[in-house]
Amino acid sequence: MIATTENLDALAEHVEAFLKELVESMRCPSAWELLDEVQKRFGLKAGLVVKDVVRRCCEKASFPRYFRQYLASLLTVREGEGEHGPSDLDQALAGDAPPRQEVQSGIDSLVQQSTLYRNSKAFLEMISFMALFREYAPYNNMLVRLQNPSCSFYATEKDWEQRFGRKLKEDARPMIILAPMHPVLMVYDLDQTDGPPLPEEIDRFAKFGGNWQPCFLQRTIVNAAERDRIRVDFKQLSSTNAGFVTIAHGDETYKMRITIHNELDAPSRYGVLCHELAHIYLGHLGSDSDYWWPSRINLDRNAVELEAEAVSYLVTSRLGLRGESASYISRFLPDGNIPRSVSLDLIAKVASRIEEMARRKQPPRPHRDGRGRNR
Repeated sequence: MIATTENLDALAEHVEAFLKELVESMRCPSAWELLDEVQKRFGLKAGLVVKDVVRRCCEKASFPRYFRQYLASLLTVREGEGEHGPSDLDQALAGDAPPRQEVQSGIDSLVQQSTLYRNSKAFLEMISFMALFREYAPYNNMLVRLQNPSCSFYATEKDWEQRFGRKLKEDARPMIILAPMHPVLMVYDLDQTDGPPLPEEIDRFAKFGGNWQPCFLQRTIVNAAERDRIRVDFKQLSSTNAGFVTIAHGDETYKMRITIHNELDAPSRYGVLCHELAHIYLGHLGSDSDYWWPSRINLDRNAVELEAEAVSYLVTSRLGLRGESASYISRFLPDGNIPRSVSLDLIAKVASRIEEMARRKQPPRPHRDGRGRNR
């Protein structure tokens, strides 16, 4: 059947309705995944309109701002291709192979290891330990994070002693929370206590070992700073917090800031750095003004952590390191299946990008305009 204007208009309406479904289902797939699903639903001819629909929806206020930024990232010209070079969506429409083909087996292996780990004694001990901290209200969790951003586990002196058999250290520093029938309560971080051995998973948290080349860490830090304006700091954190990433608000030099626990050894620092960089490049903190990474802030926590740790696992494995990725993501696979919102294509793409950052010095990125075109 010849594609008439009426047929194409109808297809465009279907594709736009599908994009609205993505918002409601909290999904931001790769260009390849998006095109594949559109064509499976509406036929191959839907590929004739998908780019125009995506471009038009980038300007529609009816879509959330983060989603419009995500759509714009699909149209962003690939680095090094010039002003009129292909975007990811152009590549998908041209029939280029999706990035996931290179890493599918690695991700499958990680999920399989994680599923096996979920039946282990170490996992059950960790889940039981974590369950004892769930009674505090979200507002109090926020208060604790304001006082100690790296705190993962906290309790009152009485709870530490009665529930965990742990006593406060002599110089323990309290944090303040609100509680019914009390003006305030004093609570303490895990690091402020001494006592019985902790669950195995906490003791080996974020540890990496294997064949290590020190240049990988330093080269990645330099590339992050000079190429992508991502600052990496090392400082004292809670023993259960290996690192975190934030937007560098008010900083004219850097777009993002990563903080890593300074007591980790170099291979473990690198593994954590890969995880935090993955959060940025996968768009978990939103896009930037140059569209150097997408905006995918609507994913749930399970998908976010699984994507980031899958990237870390793939990169470190290819560079000869062994970590605890299977035990980490086991917490974020409640039924043993990969959440539908996880993008295998973007995991593959970001893993390749971070590995390149370790292997060679890279040139600065071009700045882009509001439509994702190189300036």
